[in-house]
Amino acid sequence: MSKETIKMKITVEKLVMADIDKVWNAWNNPEDIKQWNSASDDWHTTDSKVDLREGGKFSSRMEAKDGSAGFDFEGIYTRVEEPKLIEYKLTDDREVKVTFDERDGGVLVTESFDAESQNSAEIQRGGWQAILDNFAKHVESKGGARSATQ
Repeated sequence: MSKETIKMKITVEKLVMADIDKVWNAWNNPEDIKQWNSASDDWHTTDSKVDLREGGKFSSRMEAKDGSAGFDFEGIYTRVEEPKLIEYKLTDDREVKVTFDERDGGVLVTESFDAESQNSAEIQRGGWQAILDNFAKHVESKGGARSATQ
């Protein structure tokens, strides 16, 4: 075969104990993103922009809290089906798919993404899983449990 090597997909998932609207809104609201988007306590997201529509751009500025490093995580939305699916392409052409499936009294958030070549699959999976775990903690700490009024 003369084709380029097939990109490896990595998948992470987390059951978030909240209703679909809370989960969707926290995933896509720049103020919320700044509160949950980090893989460890020594990093944070200092800025976030979201234009949630096909062809719309997003960006999150991620920085070490000590100022020693930082990078922009950005791309373009290629498919948006509120509140079930988001697909996007990162600036390095990697593709990401995020699904939001209501189940078991919460929402199963699943992210599948093309691996990059600089870090091992284990490191990438661990980082993305840590961010997803932080997302769940953030949503659930905001009174994310399903309420009778919603």
